[in-house]
Amino acid sequence: MSPPLPAADPGARAQELLAKLSTSEKLNLLDGDTPFWSGMVDIALRDASHRHPWPAGQLPRLGLGGLHFVDGPRGVVLEGGATTFPVPMARGASWNPELEERVGAAIAREARSFGANWLAAVCVNLLRHPGWGRAQETYGEDPLHVGALGAAMTRGIERHAIACVKHFACYSIDSSRFLVDVQASPRVLQELYLPQFRACIEAGAGTVMSAYNRVNGQWCGENGELLSRILKGRWGFQGLVVSDFIFGVRNGIAALQAGLDLEMPFGMIFLGSLPDALAEGRLAMERIDDAVLRQLRLQLRIPSGEVQPSVRRCPEHLALAREAARQAIVLLRNEPLIEGQPALPLLNLGSLAVIGELADRLNLGDRGSSDTRPQAGVAVTPLQGLRQARPDLPINYSDGSNPEAAAGLAATCDGAVVVVGLDWRLEGEHIHPGDIAPILEQIPPPNWLLRSRLWPATRPQWRRVAKLIAWLTSHASARQGGDFAAGDRTDLGLPPAQVALIRSVAAANPRTVVVLMGGGAIRCSDWDRLVPGLLLLWYPGEQGGHALAEVLLGSVSPSGRLPFTIPIRENQLPPFEPRAPQARYDLWHGYRRLQRHLGVC
Repeated sequence: MSPPLPAADPGARAQELLAKLSTSEKLNLLDGDTPFWSGMVDIALRDASHRHPWPAGQLPRLGLGGLHFVDGPRGVVLEGGATTFPVPMARGASWNPELEERVGAAIAREARSFGANWLAAVCVNLLRHPGWGRAQETYGEDPLHVGALGAAMTRGIERHAIACVKHFACYSIDSSRFLVDVQASPRVLQELYLPQFRACIEAGAGTVMSAYNRVNGQWCGENGELLSRILKGRWGFQGLVVSDFIFGVRNGIAALQAGLDLEMPFGMIFLGSLPDALAEGRLAMERIDDAVLRQLRLQLRIPSGEVQPSVRRCPEHLALAREAARQAIVLLRNEPLIEGQPALPLLNLGSLAVIGELADRLNLGDRGSSDTRPQAGVAVTPLQGLRQARPDLPINYSDGSNPEAAAGLAATCDGAVVVVGLDWRLEGEHIHPGDIAPILEQIPPPNWLLRSRLWPATRPQWRRVAKLIAWLTSHASARQGGDFAAGDRTDLGLPPAQVALIRSVAAANPRTVVVLMGGGAIRCSDWDRLVPGLLLLWYPGEQGGHALAEVLLGSVSPSGRLPFTIPIRENQLPPFEPRAPQARYDLWHGYRRLQRHLGVC
């Protein structure tokens, strides 16, 4: 007979706790602790996602403090002074796992200072097409590269909190994420779209978040092949599988049986379907116990101790953000000037023109779920960074709204820096409410109705009310075009006004350097030969202005390398239809596609 496990063993302790739970308590542990209606009002009217973590699994009777979720691929999204780091794609350009592990640890420490212990900062979806709206949240187009950096982020987070790896799997189209069915063969999945997730599991990730889309006909949140047979079976994942927020579950019974363990952040689809299914014998208690046990083990392994708010934007984290921004900058072009010297660094200047709206405006990334909220006046723009680095140098600024005036200014200076690119209006996370109508049809009634004696009699009528709400949402979406965020890009070029500005300034000053901002690829082939200097700054975080000044002025050599392929023409990319109901993924995208189809090495 095997000796008993020590009392401190998390597995044994979890089993003890499980034995003390009532059926009602077990069911309550399968979804977030926030009621649906109050939670939605909190999001709509009080910007809840930036105000507090989302709790799950709190059970004071047994001393369970719960899991407290916060987002944060580029820093903790809560208001209150967290550090904003460069976006993950920028950090992917550093090709530096050691740096990424330090960033993960820093973000996790800051999350703990807000009372969060569960951090969704590990996005390892493969960049199949560089126009994906959420390109900025992942690391690149190659699974080995993405997996190495995702595993590093996981190790850093797990020092202080629970890491959540997302979105499992094949999520790389945003505008139809609630609709699209991704068709992919087992070989394509195993070679390209799953290895990076496995790397994070092997690095110790405690949770995995399912995706909104379908894979091979099954919604990811109820895809038994992905969640049970591959993730939990083949890979041996012992952690928790959580739904993507609000709209990640469609059929509660199918999702739980397929391997989903927790619906977040509200009591919603699980709440409305699992109790009856269990009572009627359509759902086995063994599956519920497995999901609960996974959560209990996870709660028991959360690192103890408190982290003080003073850790937010501490000197160590600010220096790390600056280092990450510095290592991310990619030199795309540096040609000799007439006198034979390269355009960069900008030396021997008597004056400098800095041109472009983005030169003097915070541009930290999109305004979706990863949106950070730095305190006013703390983030450093490119213009501020240059002026602070060279207070002795006359630096003249134009927002570029008048290309002729900007060219006139550039002509009077020894050099010109034009800052252009993308922002939240041109790329980012996208919500198309018309696609979520089938989920809204299942929204739970208000708690007062559930608790009243009227509920059994009014249950059929409530379904009709929910369908009406779904129809109204879909109808409003259709009238407004359904565009509530930028979404995916099919044209990778700059807006025509920015190209016109580059042309005007380059014609006026032969020492013109263009600085590009953004998270995805920007096609430059129709104008890049007009300028001798070209840098890719990405969305560089709150210290990006300092890092850019260091590179432009020569105190730091740019060392970033592209994490994805930038095409000369869009036809060099795989097919990409943002509103497609179905997409077929093969082995060929990015550099692989160029090598195979175009003979480019």
